Amino acid sequence: MYTAQRPSRSEYLAVRGLRMHVRRWGPASTDSALPPLVLAHGWMDVAASYQFVVDALSDAFMQGRSVIAADWRGFGESRPSTPADHYLFVDHLADLDALLEHCAPGQPVDLVGHSMGGNLAMMYAGARPARIRRLVNLEGFGMPATQPSSAPGRYAQWMDETRQLASGALDLKSYDSVDGVAQRLRKTNRRLSQDRADWLARHWAAPDADGRWHILGDAAHKVTSPQLFRLDEMLALYAAITAPTLAVEASDDSLGQWWKERYTLAQYHERLTHVRDCRTARVDDAGHMLHHDQPEAVARLIEDFLTA
Repeated sequence: MYTAQRPSRSEYLAVRGLRMHVRRWGPASTDSALPPLVLAHGWMDVAASYQFVVDALSDAFMQGRSVIAADWRGFGESRPSTPADHYLFVDHLADLDALLEHCAPGQPVDLVGHSMGGNLAMMYAGARPARIRRLVNLEGFGMPATQPSSAPGRYAQWMDETRQLASGALDLKSYDSVDGVAQRLRKTNRRLSQDRADWLARHWAAPDADGRWHILGDAAHKVTSPQLFRLDEMLALYAAITAPTLAVEASDDSLGQWWKERYTLAQYHERLTHVRDCRTARVDDAGHMLHHDQPEAVARLIEDFLTA
């Protein structure tokens, strides 16, 4: 099994009525002159997902630097005290804001986000531009543009899915062993090595009293948001970002796989032109989980950009 070169330590914070689980690497003190590096994970993922990238960062970069990654609300060990029947994306923004106030009060941070975490990072950097020194977005593409005429159907879909959740129709699949979880991870990502899959499985899922393994993600996250993705609002947030920004994408075209012609890489690149200081990079031989596929390449891009 994979052996972490820089093991993390866990702490739990009281954040907006939530017991938030946070992983830390490096010194716990915030007295360092180096900005903390905050890592935002994606949908149905956990903070530990960044372990391979943290291990690939150089000793010189890590010297004296605090690295922080939280399990977002309803993921990993950050579970709400009462069951939820849906989650709103804006709650993640407020949770990130509270996290930074606790871990880096009054200090700009370097923020890296993957997928959902990349979208969260871009939105937060627009809403709180003074809080972010440098920003790295790993495949956080946003969503296809919507029209107001879609609102009636979206609200109806949301109500239908909350009913389905209550009936158990949206429950996540469980597995008879941790090996089954690792196989599931490798089935989804053909580039994930067996040793990394075995390591991730023990952080991505946990056994119940009967020995069945369950993904550490709340099924309520599968309920569609009642709020439409508004492109005009997102572009306004992009335009408000003041931090130098690096947008990283994988050589596999995730957008083409997910959305076909509804939303393309060309459209995403056009959106990025609204960010005043943005450059792009590509990681070869990688898919959407590029931080698992090529952690050394991702770490090098992050390190070079943050220290340039």
